Amino acid sequence: MDGDAGGNKMHEIYHTGLRNLHALEQMAIELTERQVERLENYPEMKAKLLQHHQESKEQANRLESILQRHGTSPSAVKGAVQSVMGNVAAALHAPAPDEILKNTFANFAFEHQEIASYTSAIAMAEQVGDTAAIPLLKQSLAEEQAMAKFIEQAIVPTTQKYMSLAQAGQTAGV
Repeated sequence: MDGDAGGNKMHEIYHTGLRNLHALEQMAIELTERQVERLENYPEMKAKLLQHHQESKEQANRLESILQRHGTSPSAVKGAVQSVMGNVAAALHAPAPDEILKNTFANFAFEHQEIASYTSAIAMAEQVGDTAAIPLLKQSLAEEQAMAKFIEQAIVPTTQKYMSLAQAGQTAGV
């Protein structure tokens, strides 16, 4: 059985949730890295993605520490698959002239997936009595919420800038 508590099914569910969340953070790390490489005309978005890239690494480290405390570790397979998916997702939008818009929309949705996942992980931690993990998970949740709010507020200005650049014949995608 998995980790601590003598194979307790609730702990197994919790550990699986933490591993899934870690894999999701691996995907976020790859997504932000690929997107930042291509951003030129959107300095605010680039700065925020760089910041969130670092936050995602710290979030993955927090999850690793929680898993280690429970005598388990992240899933190498899930992490690898999510990293590849992050690269593929970023590459799918690259040839599109409206790449910046597609990435913005996808990032907004992705942040909400992470928010839902952290909210669920907090509920699981409460259910199994892992009080030490709750502040770490809440810190990551707050970071995801802040990023989602930034992206939400950036949708209109990013759209307007994209349209202006495209109208002027300048590089509009990234």
